[in-house]
Amino acid sequence: MTGGGGWTVPYDNTSTIVTRASRVAELAARHSAEAEAARRLSAQVVHAVRDAGFARHFVPRAHGGTAGGFTELTSAVFLVGEGCTSAAWAASLSAYAGRYAAFLPERGQREIWADGPDALLAAALMPAGTAQRVPGGWLLSGEWKYISGVHFADWALACAAVPDEPSADPDGRPAVRYFAVPAADFTIKDSWYSVGMCGTGSDTLVLADVFVPEHRTLARSDVHVGRANGSDARCHLVPMHAVNSLPFAAPLVGAVRGAMRSWVERTGSRVDRRGRAVAELPSTQVSLARSAAEADAAELLVRRTAAVADGTETPPEGEAAVRGARDLALAVELLVSAVDRVFRTSGTSGQSSTDPVQRFWRDVNSAASHVALSFETTGAAYGAWALSART
Repeated sequence: MTGGGGWTVPYDNTSTIVTRASRVAELAARHSAEAEAARRLSAQVVHAVRDAGFARHFVPRAHGGTAGGFTELTSAVFLVGEGCTSAAWAASLSAYAGRYAAFLPERGQREIWADGPDALLAAALMPAGTAQRVPGGWLLSGEWKYISGVHFADWALACAAVPDEPSADPDGRPAVRYFAVPAADFTIKDSWYSVGMCGTGSDTLVLADVFVPEHRTLARSDVHVGRANGSDARCHLVPMHAVNSLPFAAPLVGAVRGAMRSWVERTGSRVDRRGRAVAELPSTQVSLARSAAEADAAELLVRRTAAVADGTETPPEGEAAVRGARDLALAVELLVSAVDRVFRTSGTSGQSSTDPVQRFWRDVNSAASHVALSFETTGAAYGAWALSART
């Protein structure tokens, strides 16, 4: 695919999900203003995401899914992000939520995918609420904030600490479990009023004494070590550290590409106060070159992380547990720098509420604040490993 500035983006166009992602991007771009106003994606975009194969991408083949690779999903998310960051975020997170569900006991998997592999899932990744063990399962109550895609989810995976279970956490923190809850059992609190990523619909999931049978719960530690139930597909054997922040970084690559394309299209017709074509100014050309280079570098880091997860690239021994998170956090810093520069050079017209550049700029900066993308945290972990490995 060729971007608006003439650069070539080496997306994998052999995959069905990648082929369909361009159509999702076009539709999502047309509905982006509607998504911002409604603070959630339109039904048309949600259907397009589902039809493109995002929901089924990591679903086990035994349930009709693709059990696909991380690289092809990442390429597809890049493409959707060029049209709408919120749509790419929803597509990415719904795919990864399906991956978590593959760690459920077989009976639980059969219930979730009873009507086919395209059930949309939303996942709460941070523990909240309370889980009380009762005969046959658990009683779950509480509120889980910032659950992207919860409005169109068929199922939600709520995450809660279970202090009564043995924990393998070296810091002594309690064990944590995921609980699969159908849409009929939860309500949604209207709480998502964000300056960016408005269309993700990341409202609050509410559960009130909901019974979750044992076969619809799984230990988070199983996901961490890559211990799926009944599947030997590569995507279900990858430990969490290899892909932890990949779902959050990938949409931002596409967003910056979209911002640059929109900026180039508008810059071609701009003139400055002296009547000079803005596109012919060396300062404009250098700004674009620097942002494009940062986006390219970020994409390479994200792609390398996906390749390691797929097993097509192997990091140096001992480095695998810390390099991917470091790379993704740095990639996002590069993307923030790139989109900030594009926004600064957009002029007054670029700050119009109808201009796509300012939307991409808000989206990237908002998403970059996600705790999983903190370079201070991931960089410290990498630095500690690197220094200890040499002593």
